[in-house]
Amino acid sequence: MRIFLIDEGCTELAALPQDLPPQGYLWVAPSRPEFEDEVARLQVALQRWTGGQLVDLHLSDLRNQQLPSRFDYTSWYDLLVFRRLAAAAGSGDLSLDELTAPDAAARAMPALRSIDTSPVGFAVFDRVLLTVHPSDCQARDFFAQRLLQTSANGRMPASPADLMLRIVNHLVDGYLELRRLLTRQLGTLQQDLLGPRSRRVDWQALLESRNLLHQLEDVCEDQHSAVQEWMDALDEWPAETEPQAVRERELLRLRSRDVQEHIERVLTHVRRLQASAESAVQMHFSALGQRTNDIMRTLTVLTAIFLPLNLITGFFGMNFDSLPLIHTTTGVWFAIGTMAVLGIGLSVFFWRKRYLGTRHA
Repeated sequence: MRIFLIDEGCTELAALPQDLPPQGYLWVAPSRPEFEDEVARLQVALQRWTGGQLVDLHLSDLRNQQLPSRFDYTSWYDLLVFRRLAAAAGSGDLSLDELTAPDAAARAMPALRSIDTSPVGFAVFDRVLLTVHPSDCQARDFFAQRLLQTSANGRMPASPADLMLRIVNHLVDGYLELRRLLTRQLGTLQQDLLGPRSRRVDWQALLESRNLLHQLEDVCEDQHSAVQEWMDALDEWPAETEPQAVRERELLRLRSRDVQEHIERVLTHVRRLQASAESAVQMHFSALGQRTNDIMRTLTVLTAIFLPLNLITGFFGMNFDSLPLIHTTTGVWFAIGTMAVLGIGLSVFFWRKRYLGTRHA
């Protein structure tokens, strides 16, 4: 469990302090297993610092690894659960940075099959931010390092809510990066669908990609609803009179709208990819139908060319002695010439009608 005191700078503490500092606020960031082990001690500390504890329902929410993004509030704190982007258990050591690397096109198929999301919980008090992360969450370490490195610049988050929005925005950026990988994979699948060897399409990969897009759409919709509820609750906060507090409140609104806009961008892109995938499948079957029609037209034309030739050969093949031309030496050549003229004539006719060849009217 990592504990930070944030004021004009950022200081990492070795243990939970007895009391809140005179200025600034605390950021307590345990992993989910650590939170489950230390929940009793954290509840006592929160009661001592803020005069209130986490309610039992919210404790269950913070422990739940399958909870969708949601927002709730009490009279002394707000609770936001936001699902972050992660590599699933079956993906080995593949990280998000590797999934979104420029050379990931060749491994886009197996990579996207291993994408998963995990919830990150935020309990926002007036001067305490409690965040509960998955064990392998990189967002906590990223922000911890960032705050410690920039503490000398004085550009610290002004409040626990401000820090929460910055972390959430960082989580959404992972989804923005995923768009490139999704686009590459769907582009590869579309090339397979519309290519000359479209019979070798990996339909299993296409189905998994569509399921992933549906999953991401559901996740983004939950995120959008959670952030919208947070913004509605922010508008219901008591009005501030001090200029500094008013400015901080407006900054929170701006950051909230920025997070919401990023989520909408991801959601729009996912829906566009869904429509593109559906269009590619429809174009694939339309191309198959067109090729089938071309084959049937060619076979029909060949049948039409050879039908009169078969009629001639069938006529002279009848077992009668009085058939014309069968007792003359020029009869066979006359029949062959007639069949040649008919065959060539019909071929030229159908060619001019563009029933043969690759260009059709």
